[in-house]
Amino acid sequence: MFDDTLIQQLAAELERSEKTRVPLEHFSRRFPDMTIEDGYRIGRAWVALQVAGGNQVIGHKIGLTSRAMQMASQIDEPDFGTLLQSMLFTATAGQVLEIPAGRFIAPRVEVELAFVLKAPLKGTNVTVAEVLAATDFVTPAIEIIDARIEQFDRHTRAMRKVFDTISDNAANAGIVLGAGDARYRADPITTDLPWCGAVLRQNGVVEETGLAAGVQGHPAIGIAWLAHKLAPWGESLRAGQIVLAGSFTRPVAARAGDLFEADYGPLGCLRFKFV
Repeated sequence: MFDDTLIQQLAAELERSEKTRVPLEHFSRRFPDMTIEDGYRIGRAWVALQVAGGNQVIGHKIGLTSRAMQMASQIDEPDFGTLLQSMLFTATAGQVLEIPAGRFIAPRVEVELAFVLKAPLKGTNVTVAEVLAATDFVTPAIEIIDARIEQFDRHTRAMRKVFDTISDNAANAGIVLGAGDARYRADPITTDLPWCGAVLRQNGVVEETGLAAGVQGHPAIGIAWLAHKLAPWGESLRAGQIVLAGSFTRPVAARAGDLFEADYGPLGCLRFKFV
């Protein structure tokens, strides 16, 4: 296990990468004995630096929710990270949101659902029914993931390991939510959430389609899991927070000039462009 000095050193490196947009070498290559717990401690230390600098925690994200991604990462459960106010972009219905590509290193887009909570969820026995009861509404959401720790090692071209991804706040760098359309606020009880789907177009071409059932069978399962995982840290999901339930499409690389449309059918459409 890393000592506190090393944790703070690596968190400071992530903070520098965030500001300079220069990716870091894999922590797991530099420190082969690194553990998943070390990764979470580094990620939390980086979030603490962000908060100390005036940022605010607005929620959480769940990643690696598909079985295929877990097998590729050689783990048997999802991972999680923290959503910050600076990451939030709002797409107004009927308009194209412009997102500055220069804010990111190697941005990729994922299609998800977000749960906006009206009541807290705490402890190791939270159920799916309790998640749905505590949810104000479910809404279409785009996660922008990035690589403050480079995705592929600059020397060997090996893909980064789960320890690196977790250290890097589970790769989270942005979130797009919608406003101005009542369809964006789906009732968590009456909506058949596993059958909520989306079509993701990039520059007019369909790149991905998916159903929320791809997120562990039901997107609320991950929210309950996250409450369980936060409990040992003395933390919980709070009323008003946004929780990204996990992607049900593969990540799609984005570049300046790319126009995206995420069409959720009866839940509305999010349009955004990297500029």
